[in-house]
Amino acid sequence: MALLPFAEAKARLLASARPVSETEDLDLAAAFGRVLARDLVSPLTVPPFDNAAMDGYALRAGDVPGPGVRLPVSQRVAAGAVALPLAPGSAARIFTGAQVPEGADTVVMQEDCQAEGDLVVVNQVPPPGQHVRRKGSDLLAGKSILAAGSRLTAAAMGLAASVGFDRVPVFRPLKVAIFFTGSELVMPGNPLPAGHIYNSNRYVMRGFLQDLGAQVLDLGIIRDEREATREALRRAAAEADLIVTSGGMSEGEEDHVTAAVQAEGHIDVWKIAAKPGKPLAFGAVANGNRQAAFIGLPGNPVSVWSGLLTLVAPFLRRCQGLAVIEPDRQRLRADFGYQVKGNRMEFVRVRRNGKGGLDIYPTQDSAIIASAVWADGVAAIPAGATILPGDLIEYLPGPGWTP
Repeated sequence: MALLPFAEAKARLLASARPVSETEDLDLAAAFGRVLARDLVSPLTVPPFDNAAMDGYALRAGDVPGPGVRLPVSQRVAAGAVALPLAPGSAARIFTGAQVPEGADTVVMQEDCQAEGDLVVVNQVPPPGQHVRRKGSDLLAGKSILAAGSRLTAAAMGLAASVGFDRVPVFRPLKVAIFFTGSELVMPGNPLPAGHIYNSNRYVMRGFLQDLGAQVLDLGIIRDEREATREALRRAAAEADLIVTSGGMSEGEEDHVTAAVQAEGHIDVWKIAAKPGKPLAFGAVANGNRQAAFIGLPGNPVSVWSGLLTLVAPFLRRCQGLAVIEPDRQRLRADFGYQVKGNRMEFVRVRRNGKGGLDIYPTQDSAIIASAVWADGVAAIPAGATILPGDLIEYLPGPGWTP
């Protein structure tokens, strides 16, 4: 089978994504990381009145033609108090966040003033508008403040709270079932028999999916048997929106995943022109009236990490209802040389350095998970390309990016 170009494989995968439609109104305090189902429209104008950005004195700029002017202090305005109109030729003692009195057009910070009994000496000639936050300069009532399809970050939650929202409309979480095929796999904490390896992919996948806001159903290690694999797929399809597996994606006698998926649903098997991660399967698994999307990743841990970053993450974000599903790729300077000798695009583990360029991990073997720990992203290098130090290359940030 001819290798499918990575861009085409990704486009086909994303075209099949079906965003969740079910929504719920959730307490704002419990909504961190969830995706907004509708625009949030501000019921308030923020600030609701002109207020002071500094502790100092509110006055008319025209009353201070030069430094050293003395003005009577007619009132004291603290945050939360209602200011009285300011008489011409006077000043109001004012504090940060307090309402600027009607008639005042500027605030002189206290460091530029000197109190003398009931008077204030203004030692600076202020411009109109200095240190005044204008009404509506932040938000206007009736305007959208957070768009549907955006993730509720800590700052977004604070913005929603600032205009009085205590509940928000969000899409339900995406449910992702995972399992791992391989009779050689052993869970950490158990003795490691000869010929076996610890299942690191479980932790790569769980952490990655949880960071994306998915609810994870972990079915554990599935032995290399066709019927056991089919049973795991049926169980996953009964509950999950998406099934992600690692291992069993080749065509050997002990690789049963693609055949099991074909028996329980349908599958497109892609031999992708990408390294790491050439063997990848996508399709769907049915259980009664339910159907779950399926993505099968290779077994090497860096292949899993790279496949999650470049394919699963944007697919999952689209299914979550996010409007933006991946970061803009940047063109950064390569501070290394590299040659792609094969016919596949390579995603090499790189890290930004203090000089504004990219360094490369010295070993790009897909079994070395330490390279993914070291890296803060990957560089996408086309098939057949020769990269010289100083060349600009495409950089994709690693896990942790939030739209």
